[in-house]
Amino acid sequence: MDVEEIRERVKRNEYEISFHAEKERYAEDITFSDLESAICNSEILEDYPDDSRGPSCLVLGYSQNRPIHIVCGYTPLKWIRIITVYIPKRPKWIDERRRSRGGE
Repeated sequence: MDVEEIRERVKRNEYEISFHAEKERYAEDITFSDLESAICNSEILEDYPDDSRGPSCLVLGYSQNRPIHIVCGYTPLKWIRIITVYIPKRPKWIDERRRSRGGE
């Protein structure tokens, strides 16, 4: 996946949020504005081109100086699908860029 394409599609409102991502967004107190802001200044941390559900990636962005992880894929119409969203924290993450050992 390409981070510029993800940013552009989100700016054009060509994205959807999965039910799972919506639950996580709510639980982590991430607003739609936070989500869009984080995507608009994001970078790809991990790329999953061979995922069984289709190509996807983990992006890192910031909103109000808070790191946000967003896993993105594509819909059948090539819109961006937000698969999940969360604030990276221990025990899975050492910081927003580094996973803990065995933190999958």
